[in-house]
Amino acid sequence: MTTKEYRGTGRRKTAIARVKLVPGKGKLIINNRTGKDYFGNLPTMEMTVYRPLVLTQKEKEYDIKVSVIGGGISAQAGAIKHGVARALVLMNEENREVLRTEGLLTRDPRVKERKKYGQKRARKRFQFSKR
Repeated sequence: MTTKEYRGTGRRKTAIARVKLVPGKGKLIINNRTGKDYFGNLPTMEMTVYRPLVLTQKEKEYDIKVSVIGGGISAQAGAIKHGVARALVLMNEENREVLRTEGLLTRDPRVKERKKYGQKRARKRFQFSKR
């Protein structure tokens, strides 16, 4: 007996999430820890992860198993959301329209700008002194 699983890769900032959707009861497992344990006292992060499933009304049908590296907690939650959305499209092509209108299939291109030479940071300059 083989269970059908769907995989998706999500990215945000420097975080990369490899997501597996497997039939289940809606559990979230991130790097072998539960969602509550991983995100701690930040329920908005868990809501972010479940958003694609809620929109497609499959939040109680699939478990989410994730391996995520890089970035911070917020970037990782965004990467997982992106991966879940991609997996849902592989599951059923009809999900694409719903997820596309909510902007969940678009990779957020914003990343940290590099520091430039002769400057303090990416855009901040050293104080100018006339004399």
